[in-house]
Amino acid sequence: MLIKQGRDKKNSFEERSAYLEKAEALSKSMKDSLKVKYFSKLSLAYLRLKDSSKFRKANTTALALAKKMGDSTAKAEAHWDLAEFLRANSVADSAYYHFASAQKLYNALGENDYSGRMFYNMAIVQLDVRDYTGSEINTVKAIELLKPINANRQLYRCYNNLAIISREFKNYNQALTYHQEGQQYLKKSKSRDALEIGLKNNIGSTYKKQGDFMAAKILFEEVVTVDSIYFKNPRLYARSINNLAYSKLKLNEESELPELFYKAMHIQDSIGDTFELAHTNYNLGEYYLKQKDTAKALGLLNKAHDLAKQSSNYSRLLETLKLLPKANPKNARDYVQEYIALNDSLQTEDRKIRNKFARIRFETDEVVAENELLARQRQLWTGIALTLLLLGIAAFVIISQRIKNQKLKFQQEQQTSNQEILDLLLSQGEKLQEGKQIEQKRISEELHDGVQGRLQGARMMLLGLNKRDDDDAKSERSRAIVMLKDIQEEVRSISHELSHAAYQKIHNFILSLEDLKTTIEKSADITIDFNYAEHLDWDALNSDIKINLYRIIQESLQNAVKHAQCTHIDLQLTADTATVGVRITDNGKGFVVKKGKKGIGMRNIASRTTKVNGTWNIESEIGNGTTVSLTIPIIKKDTRKEAKKESENLQNA
Repeated sequence: MLIKQGRDKKNSFEERSAYLEKAEALSKSMKDSLKVKYFSKLSLAYLRLKDSSKFRKANTTALALAKKMGDSTAKAEAHWDLAEFLRANSVADSAYYHFASAQKLYNALGENDYSGRMFYNMAIVQLDVRDYTGSEINTVKAIELLKPINANRQLYRCYNNLAIISREFKNYNQALTYHQEGQQYLKKSKSRDALEIGLKNNIGSTYKKQGDFMAAKILFEEVVTVDSIYFKNPRLYARSINNLAYSKLKLNEESELPELFYKAMHIQDSIGDTFELAHTNYNLGEYYLKQKDTAKALGLLNKAHDLAKQSSNYSRLLETLKLLPKANPKNARDYVQEYIALNDSLQTEDRKIRNKFARIRFETDEVVAENELLARQRQLWTGIALTLLLLGIAAFVIISQRIKNQKLKFQQEQQTSNQEILDLLLSQGEKLQEGKQIEQKRISEELHDGVQGRLQGARMMLLGLNKRDDDDAKSERSRAIVMLKDIQEEVRSISHELSHAAYQKIHNFILSLEDLKTTIEKSADITIDFNYAEHLDWDALNSDIKINLYRIIQESLQNAVKHAQCTHIDLQLTADTATVGVRITDNGKGFVVKKGKKGIGMRNIASRTTKVNGTWNIESEIGNGTTVSLTIPIIKKDTRKEAKKESENLQNA
């Protein structure tokens, strides 16, 4: 009763604290079996009261008693409470450790509901520190546990987290699909009104990131017009107003601007929401840049910069550093250097955090050993009673679940591999840019050290000869004329070199394939003949085509090396006005092509070809090698938009 009064929000802080102190005093006089139960409840009550000092004392006592009594449930609850406290205080690695410890205990107890929740909480901690891959893995584990028990509210949260992760990976269509799946589970849960409002804001944010500002605006308008949302959730209300204002800005519907931005800013300032306040200042700065009021824009962007630092909103800080040069071109170099330094340090910190999480997972596995006996006893009593009854149902659930999980994992693997290809293409672009810079420097040195010096010498000689008119002077003038002719020839030579370099065609995509060819030749001790249609600008192809085409070629070459035992491969890339074609032929041992079951490599090729609306075929005979051929319709990038964007960037720099 005292603990219940201490958790009642209708009472004041002082009254709640007094009730809990009385409950704690009574609990100390009880037997350990009861004491562990009440201290576990006190730990949670102090956590909800946000009394850090008393929470830590109660939680430490609860955990010690639970270990002493061998009460795994109480131990798991104590770890859970401590993890929530540490996450609220931004101690990510320790919070992750205690969520993981609680998960192991609940798993041993067969508590799939709570075990799934812990996986979800672990995923949220990883999302906070931008460990998106780890967060995705733990979210999938949570879904695997929560689906069979119809934990709809928790499943909604899991799919919402997957949507946020996909949005961070810029996979917006997948994010919208996850939002839709989450929405179906939310409809099945009770008391969903507040969550539905948040879901609309999240979907609107995905549309905004995707660039569909009209769809985003409609959803944000629905959120801000919900009755009494200002009082129930002012943080969400202010965030949605800011998002609505930004969508209107992008749609050139500026009749209510900048008032909407200032309204959101006022609410965020009043509730101390520094994290979102940085976002609003950034958006308002972008608005004033559009109005060409660089003074106001610079002030707001500087404020967004400081608020983002203060709230550790590093994503917003990076975005602000990218926009600041437009408002203050004089300091553009300083902003770029700060951006590079921050980005490098964040990547280093991210790697450290991921390594910490890996070590924590290893350390918490020791908890499994402590609970193996309890798990075996429960499995013995429950397994015998339920095995026959649930065998048929379990088989159906497991098979269907595995199919879904394999599909999800397959999508994750393809997403990761696509990112690797993008990184590879970007790396090739950086190498080309570095080569251009080296050539420019060389020509500059040629002009400065060679041509300029010799011109200066000729000029000085002619100036001196202007004052003389004897035979020696005439001879010297002739030498000066010869020198000028030599300089003319040197300039012509440099010009020819520049002209030759200007007409060279260098393809990022082709260079990537050349690197792949070289790597496989060296590692497998085989030869690969690589030919391609030089008239086609391969880098102008749509990114999805390049990524999937590269992976198909890589998979085919690896299959030839691994399975065909070949010594030579012929790789041909052809193109006409509408399609590109690939033909990969090896001199290996061949195989019998079956219409039925295919390996994972062939499934990958089929899946990727389908994604780009292409067709493929494989021909092989025993002893006559194998040929993989495919045809893909050409979709090129919108080079006019990219050129316009590049021109705008140059003007603003």
